[in-house]
Amino acid sequence: MRNLLLLFITGCFIANLCNAQPAKTEITRWQDDKKGAVSITWDDGSINQFKVALPMLNRYKFPATFFIITGQIPGSQYQGKFIGRPVKEIIKETATIPTNKDNLFERASAASYLGLVGPMDYYYNAGSAVDAGKTDKAIKLIDELYSKVRNGQFKPGVQHNPEYMDAHGTTWGQIRTFAAQGHEFASHMITHPRLAILDEVNMKYEMEKSRLDILAHLGAKYTFSGEGPFGTENERVMQYAYKVYPALRNRMPEPWLKEITRSNSSNPGNTDKEYIQFQRGATTKTPLPMMKAWVDTTVNKNNTWLVLTIHGVEGIGWEALPRQELDDYFSYIKAREQNLWVATFGNVTRYMRERQAAKVQTKQGKGLITVNLSHTLDKGMYNLPLTLKTNVPVTWKTVKATQGKKSQVVKVISADGGAYVLYHAYPNSAPVILTGI
Repeated sequence: MRNLLLLFITGCFIANLCNAQPAKTEITRWQDDKKGAVSITWDDGSINQFKVALPMLNRYKFPATFFIITGQIPGSQYQGKFIGRPVKEIIKETATIPTNKDNLFERASAASYLGLVGPMDYYYNAGSAVDAGKTDKAIKLIDELYSKVRNGQFKPGVQHNPEYMDAHGTTWGQIRTFAAQGHEFASHMITHPRLAILDEVNMKYEMEKSRLDILAHLGAKYTFSGEGPFGTENERVMQYAYKVYPALRNRMPEPWLKEITRSNSSNPGNTDKEYIQFQRGATTKTPLPMMKAWVDTTVNKNNTWLVLTIHGVEGIGWEALPRQELDDYFSYIKAREQNLWVATFGNVTRYMRERQAAKVQTKQGKGLITVNLSHTLDKGMYNLPLTLKTNVPVTWKTVKATQGKKSQVVKVISADGGAYVLYHAYPNSAPVILTGI
């Protein structure tokens, strides 16, 4: 009888110990503990992105990021212009002083603002050469350009690049409506320039003034992300751009992030980094099965962020994708949404950075668990809720998570003989109180 009593007491002690497992909290790698993340991004803001693709995105409940050319939108304060010496003075100087590394950027910056049709093509090709590290080729092109200008080989007129022209047709009022539907709008500069060949003052004008128009029409939230046109990875450009936009799709040199940019044909492999940014450009030359394979890769790993870059839609814009192909592709992603967090470029960036900078503390008391979550980042820019995973007593079946005036009821998940809950929490806010109900 005494032995039976001892066994009973021991069993009760063990059961209570299991029920009172030490509360521990971790921040899941992706929101809602998904296996991967996908950001659908669009360049240039051509009209069919909004007439054709955006309603599709809304139907699938996919928030997207649109990198827009701000200078062509009616009501923008800042349009394209050359800042510097009178262009006639620059043209005259080219007759006696050849183009070199010291004057290349100034002359290239002025090229699109000579009041002539044709120089922009030279400027774009020279910019492409600089992006490719072929400065000598760029110098030769700019010298040839100004020789033709002096010889009167171009007709007078105003010339815009195709991306700028295709972006016409959308107003700030419409963009505000789209933003209210959950989409992110971000800078693609004022005129879609070749930033790598601009001098400092004109490069900063494109970056900073585009940001100011977005700030004025959309608010500070939308000044977070930016994209230098043509996916430039030029280091000189990046050093200026990092000071204007906290998140750049071009490059994101974080110690915990492996970058696979559009210019890199590699696939995600093994890495000791916490995250992989897997950036892929979808063009008319990309087979749909390959685009679907990018999604499968993201689902099958647990550390990959697929950043899709799309331009034209249904005949308008660079490398325009057909409506039906986009619909098929979005349907494929939707069918895998259980494992994928589909979010804007800015929000995925926020989540990763907040998680890397966050501290979480957990205390367990009678009938409740208290969790404190904080980070040292700029609270104005980094205010996205993180998903927390907290161990709870196995006897709890449902949990109420309360943070300040907000509360959520979540189901307890059993795993490996224990139990836990997943819930959203805002950093640098009130403690989260978990109670079993």
